Amino acid sequence: MYKVFLNDVPIILSTQKKIGANYTSYPIKTVDIKQLIKDILDKKIQYVNLYHKKEEKLLHHLKKKLKVIIAAGGLVFNDKKEILFIHRKGRWDLPKGKVDKGESLEEGAIREVEEETGVRDLEIVRFIDKTYHILKRNGKYKLKETYWYEMYTTFDGELVPQIEEDIKKVKWKNFQKSQSAVHKSYENIKLLFPPEYLIKHPKDRVS
Repeated sequence: MYKVFLNDVPIILSTQKKIGANYTSYPIKTVDIKQLIKDILDKKIQYVNLYHKKEEKLLHHLKKKLKVIIAAGGLVFNDKKEILFIHRKGRWDLPKGKVDKGESLEEGAIREVEEETGVRDLEIVRFIDKTYHILKRNGKYKLKETYWYEMYTTFDGELVPQIEEDIKKVKWKNFQKSQSAVHKSYENIKLLFPPEYLIKHPKDRVS
């Protein structure tokens, strides 16, 4: 099973024709993806399941319908076990961006974190997961496939938001502030965090 987000609406990709009473199901091979996107954005449907009996065919068929953008980014920790967040378009997010031609995924992830935050001396610890979301670029809907890496750095210098990418703030956040930031982030970002980050306390505040 996969989750593909359109805004914060999850489109489920599964091998089951029926996954719940609230879900509208379509065969992924034949679904009109443009009409489906329009119906979701118009709030005509809220719960969507795209199915195929073979799991390996799910993304294959979706990628035939939407051009794919490959991106990479980082969940970055420092010596204080704080997490690096960026603030863009009114939400907290993690640094990421499109991988350039000729770059490896790891190289692209490190470059994007550096460019968006000013952080240096990054070391990749492990691959975390891939996330998927649908976005509109140049009038066309595309599928962004983002590869996420856990990173570590000893960098304690100035944080510099990449203004040209509409990033307003860059912040290191401790556990409690990270919890609050995650709740004010995107649904696909929440998938990267363990359950304890998704439990919000009433006294949490984001600086």
